[in-house]
Amino acid sequence: MLGRAFTEAYKQASASSQYQKAQAKANPNGSSSFGANGLTLEEACKILNVKPPQGGKANMEDVMERFKKLFDVNDPKKGGSFYLQSKVLRARERIESEVRKAEETASREAELQEGWKPKVFKDR
Repeated sequence: MLGRAFTEAYKQASASSQYQKAQAKANPNGSSSFGANGLTLEEACKILNVKPPQGGKANMEDVMERFKKLFDVNDPKKGGSFYLQSKVLRARERIESEVRKAEETASREAELQEGWKPKVFKDR
C-alpha cells in the first residue's frame, strides 16, 4: 500500500511539473513567481472579475474595490472560506506585480530615451 501511495504522489508531482513547464512555454512573459502562488494573470483577473492590464496599465481602483468586497465576503469569521479569501489575496498580488513590472519597464525605457542626466553639485 505504501508503494502505491508513493507511486501516485510521484505521478501527481510529475504531472504538476509538466503543467508548469507547458504554462511557461505558453506564456513566456509571465511572472517567474507562477510556482509560488499558482496563478496566471488571466486566472487572477477572472477571480477578481476585472479586465486584464492593457499595455501594463490597469484600473487599480477597480481591482482594490473588488478585492476588498470579495475579501470581506469570504472572511472565515463571517462564515466564509479561508481558501477563497487567500485566492482573492493572491489574485490581487498577481495583478499588482504585473502592473509594477510594466511600470518599471516603462520608466526604464523613458530613462533610456531621455538619456542619463546626472546631478552635478559644485563646491563653493
